[in-house]
Amino acid sequence: MKKLALMALVAFIGFTAQAQQAKISFKEDTVDYGSIAKGSDGVRVFEFTNTGDAPLIISDVKSSCGCTVPKKPNGPIAPGASSSIEVKYDTNRVGPIRKTVTVYSNASEPMVALKIKGEVMGESSSVLEKS
Repeated sequence: MKKLALMALVAFIGFTAQAQQAKISFKEDTVDYGSIAKGSDGVRVFEFTNTGDAPLIISDVKSSCGCTVPKKPNGPIAPGASSSIEVKYDTNRVGPIRKTVTVYSNASEPMVALKIKGEVMGESSSVLEKS
């Protein structure tokens, strides 16, 4: 009987001692620019929700090159709340887009890689030609 009571106490303490954890869930982990014209708007958005039970803090967002500039949200994101990470690609660079944006946070998965892809068309080629 004592062993059973001791096991129940240990299980109860282990269950209640589980730490609350933030969890980041992105709507999409890839943004496809498609075929866009040189010099067009290069801003896109990654939307996410904190599906955990603790505040989510985005500590840093880094891109794989200087042609992509990410902007992280300020302050913590409450459990159940949504926010976004803005990414601006330099559309004056003609050619294919294949970049990675890495998000660092206090979430259960502390590092998440997001992708952007597409192609910036040169002045001599039309976006309609690709269709």
